[in-house]
Amino acid sequence: MTIMRALQLIEDRKLETVDLPPPPPPGIGEVTVSIKAVALNHIDVWGWRGMAFAKRKMPLVIGAEASGTVDAVGHGVAGLVPGQLVSIYGARTCGLCRPCREGRDNLCEHVGGVHGFHLDGFAQEQVNLPARLLVPAPPGVSAIGAAVAPVTFGTVEHMLFDNARLEPGETVLIHAGGSGIGTAAIQLAKKIGCTVITTVGSDAKIEPAKALGADHVINYRDDRFEGVVRKLTKKQGVDVVFEHVGADTWAGSILSLKRGGRLVTCGSTSGVSTEMNLMMLFQRQLKIFGSFGCRMENMADAMQKMAAGQVHPVIDTEVSFDEIDTALARMEGRDVFGKIILNIS
Repeated sequence: MTIMRALQLIEDRKLETVDLPPPPPPGIGEVTVSIKAVALNHIDVWGWRGMAFAKRKMPLVIGAEASGTVDAVGHGVAGLVPGQLVSIYGARTCGLCRPCREGRDNLCEHVGGVHGFHLDGFAQEQVNLPARLLVPAPPGVSAIGAAVAPVTFGTVEHMLFDNARLEPGETVLIHAGGSGIGTAAIQLAKKIGCTVITTVGSDAKIEPAKALGADHVINYRDDRFEGVVRKLTKKQGVDVVFEHVGADTWAGSILSLKRGGRLVTCGSTSGVSTEMNLMMLFQRQLKIFGSFGCRMENMADAMQKMAAGQVHPVIDTEVSFDEIDTALARMEGRDVFGKIILNIS
């Protein structure tokens, strides 16, 4: 390979397909990965709109969530062989600090940034990466399945099970059930026997959400979701709220919790600031968890469930390099159900 294609953000809202030199042979502890699929996320929309939380240099290759096959391995790499399908951890962690050594990857004390947001991402045909950031996909998992493990399924695994400690038989409210992580959360919660209530933004998403396992689907544009939740739970509220919308839904999410309930949040697409009734927080003994990213073990767990046929990625559309602007605009308008996949090879 003398040149390779890559998708670069040139300036805010301007993406271009460019030719770049391929990476050099992998160094010590590195692997050359041929990227197969990139799963688009709201973090890509934020970067596209110029909403980065740290300084970055452009042009910047986009793409924070991806899979690929091992092309070559450097000296000192064990457990990975050419042709093997891998899922790629999206943050450049140090691998040396105490959280990294303990498997708490998303609490790395010296993280170098998120690929596709602060660092060059995965929307390119080949890339060299530290071998420790690659999670092998088990047999039966497709390139798309491996591509949605790091953010879409890994984030949900970390939110629901590491942080909220969701238990079988509990009731969970999942916001934006048609989003990528919403579709994953419905499946993962239903798999362990929970009652699932979810919100969607249009009637067209009601039946697809039910088909994934949602017991009750609320069109939040037609009804105040917190009122419906209180009725469905006979005024008791839910055990867990899966929150990632932000300011628009925060107050209603708090009202939807039962006494001692848990809210876990990983996003703020509708705004980063809100007000909160502190008396309700302590009198009802509510618990609030912030959650960002996942542990690599969460990715492995998610792919094992895919391999066993317990969950599956929900794909809205698959696009090429030339269709990326349209794909990001659709995501920005929340006109999707599931994931949009950028096919690289």
